[in-house]
Amino acid sequence: MEEQQESLQSEVTPVQPEQIKRKGLIREYAESIAIAILLALVIRTYLVQAFKIPSGSMEDTLAIGDHLLVSKFVYGTKIPFVDARVLTVRDPRQGDVVVFEYPEDPSKDFIKRVIGVPGDVVEGKEKRVYVNGKLYANPHEVHKEKDIIPKEMNPRDTFGPITVPANSYFVMGDNRDRSYDSRFWKFVRRDQIKGLAFIKYWSWDHDKFRPRFGNIGRLIN
Repeated sequence: MEEQQESLQSEVTPVQPEQIKRKGLIREYAESIAIAILLALVIRTYLVQAFKIPSGSMEDTLAIGDHLLVSKFVYGTKIPFVDARVLTVRDPRQGDVVVFEYPEDPSKDFIKRVIGVPGDVVEGKEKRVYVNGKLYANPHEVHKEKDIIPKEMNPRDTFGPITVPANSYFVMGDNRDRSYDSRFWKFVRRDQIKGLAFIKYWSWDHDKFRPRFGNIGRLIN
C-alpha cells in the first residue's frame, strides 16, 4: 500500500504558482494580440487603408513613393460577398482623388482624380478638358509634354465627347500627358471604387531634402 502511494506521488507534479502566473500572462498576451489583429482587419476592411504610390501619373499632387490614407467609409461600407454599401456619407464627386480596382485587371489598384460623374459629357480638345460644354481647368493638372497628338492616333490630348453612364465615373491622372486613364479604357464603375484618398502622411521632397505632408481631399465638405 505504501509502495502504491509512493508510486502515485512520484507521478504527480504539483503546479507551482509561478507556472500559473506564466500561463496566465501568455494567455493575456495572446488575447491582446488577437484583438489587435481583429481591430486592424476591421479598420483596414471598413474604415481606412494605407497605400503607396507606385507611378508618376498623379504628379505633382502625389509623387512616386508617397504614402497616403484612403477612407473606405465615406462612399459607404461595402458588405462582403454582396454588391451593396451601407452608411454612405456621400457619392464620389468631381475633383475627388479615388483609389479603385483597375477595370482591365481588378488585382491592381489605380489612383486618379474624378473628372466626370454619372450623366456628365466629357470631351478633350488639344489637352483642354470640357465637362458639359464648360472648360474644366483643375489647379492640380500638369502637362509635361508640348506636342499635341491627333485624335486619330491617340486619345491622350483629344477625345470624346463621351457621356458618363449611370453608376460610373470618368477619371484622369493629374499628370495629364503621362497617365493611363479613362481616356483610354473609359469608365470606373461605382462598385470598383475602394475609397477616397484624403491625406498624405509621408512624402519625401528630394529637391528640398525634407518630408512633405498634406491633405489630398475633404471627406465631408
